Amino acid sequence: MRPDLPAPPARPVLYRNGSVYSPADPFASAVLVDGARIAWVGSEEAASSIQDPGMDVVDLDGALLAPAFVDSHVHVTETALALSTLDLSGAGGLQELLDAVAAAAGTGTGVLLGSGWDESGWPERRAPRAEELERAAGGREVYLTRVDVHSGVVSTGLAHRLGLPGTAGWHEDGRVEDAAHDRVRTAVLDLDDGRRTELHRLALRHAASRGYAALAENSAPQVAPLQDLVRLVALANHGVGAEEPLPRVLPYLGELVADAEGARAVTGRFDEALAQLLGRPVRRGESLIGLAGDLCVDGALGSRTAALREPYADAPGSTGRTYLDAGQIGAHLAATTEAGLQGGFHVIGDAAMDAVLEGLDRAAERVGERALRAAGHRLEHAEMVDAEGVEQLARASVTVSVQPGFDAAWGGPGGLYEQRLGPGRAAGMNPLAAFHRAGVPVTLGSDAPVVGLSPWETVRACLAHHDPGQRISARAAFLASTRGAWRAARTPDPMQGQLAPGTPATFAVWDVEALVVQQAEGTGAAWSTDPRARTPLLPALDTDRLPECRRTVLDGVELYRADA
Repeated sequence: MRPDLPAPPARPVLYRNGSVYSPADPFASAVLVDGARIAWVGSEEAASSIQDPGMDVVDLDGALLAPAFVDSHVHVTETALALSTLDLSGAGGLQELLDAVAAAAGTGTGVLLGSGWDESGWPERRAPRAEELERAAGGREVYLTRVDVHSGVVSTGLAHRLGLPGTAGWHEDGRVEDAAHDRVRTAVLDLDDGRRTELHRLALRHAASRGYAALAENSAPQVAPLQDLVRLVALANHGVGAEEPLPRVLPYLGELVADAEGARAVTGRFDEALAQLLGRPVRRGESLIGLAGDLCVDGALGSRTAALREPYADAPGSTGRTYLDAGQIGAHLAATTEAGLQGGFHVIGDAAMDAVLEGLDRAAERVGERALRAAGHRLEHAEMVDAEGVEQLARASVTVSVQPGFDAAWGGPGGLYEQRLGPGRAAGMNPLAAFHRAGVPVTLGSDAPVVGLSPWETVRACLAHHDPGQRISARAAFLASTRGAWRAARTPDPMQGQLAPGTPATFAVWDVEALVVQQAEGTGAAWSTDPRARTPLLPALDTDRLPECRRTVLDGVELYRADA
């Protein structure tokens, strides 16, 4: 329980007449919550016998009560901006985007912000140009981030006002990457504290309505200023500026360090800023979990900035960008190990993964393999890694935070992966099953706003991976999104993310069409689908309607109720 936030209900709450996902009783239909903990799990008949007037009773009406989700890679402020500005994810072509810009340009003032466009599925297969945005917006300044948020496009007027021509990463057609993109973001997203809190509340409320009890915020200096992360943690984890309880934030800061002293200095700056907002010293467990997340070794495939061993199939003169070398990577991992922190990186391309694997070796030479494994370091995305690399990650006990929604959006014949890499290299992307077989700890996320906060779509994407050999079962994906995600973030309570007597009362209630043991063909033994195996049931995800969240609870405190 978080001491700065509202306490759970004083009276026990009995949830009954549903289905409960619990290892303690796979056929349970009722749960008793007492304060912040699960007190009992059992059958409907037993619920009738223990119910008394001192309890509040919730009729589940056939709904599923299951551990709440954790999204292991989110950008909260940008998710809120995507929810509240021009959404271009549905644009099917260049003209549709320009029409949307023209329609939105007359509805406000200041820079017109938009996000989510992806030219890889358009007939034109190109980004909008600066002069096209200038005309469509009638002279209003425009900044539109690409779906991967690693590049964007700006109108002519905004480019000239910010002095972008001549800046590294500026393209004459209006595209911005690297330093030019950072300059645009710094200028356009210069938000005051009140606006940041407003955006944080918007995104966190949205997450709670989708069944998430926690989000791993992957901040970095190029993503947002330190104060953004500090205010987010103060709001979500301590209630500073909150109007209601909100999902927990698991804070990661992608700032490079060379030694343990430097690592402690970064956490010290965070702690000092957080203490000022709390009006008290920061206690143990309230600081940064790690110096990881969007500490970028490379960029993104869609923006052609992911670092590749061989050139891009659709840009033969380019192999992308490498922002960090093996020496820097190794020093960072050793430093965070010695400082008692998780370290980690954003890594997508195979050349970037090569640098990370060499960096792991260098870190092991400095601090020892046992200490390196115990640190629980993590990698975000890890989209291109061969069998040898998978085995090395397993030996080093490195967690991979994977985004199955990327494969759902860009995998398969003709998708972005094939466009950028060709069929051969694209076939090996996002090797979920290979990670599981090798024993690499896996946790799942959305990279919101890149992919929307939709946990059952994430699970379904694991079942429908474009490479049948890399599909995993719904149960494996669900565990990676719940219990596995809490463990990857080194939560102090090892029982968080599962439901049994004595565990934290952290769960979501779902309106579902059917409950089954669902697995992709070949991903599980036949016995696991037999009722006698007592495998807990999950929603059927091969239907047109995904489960809808009715209620989300964290440590006994209600975050969301559909009818509230």
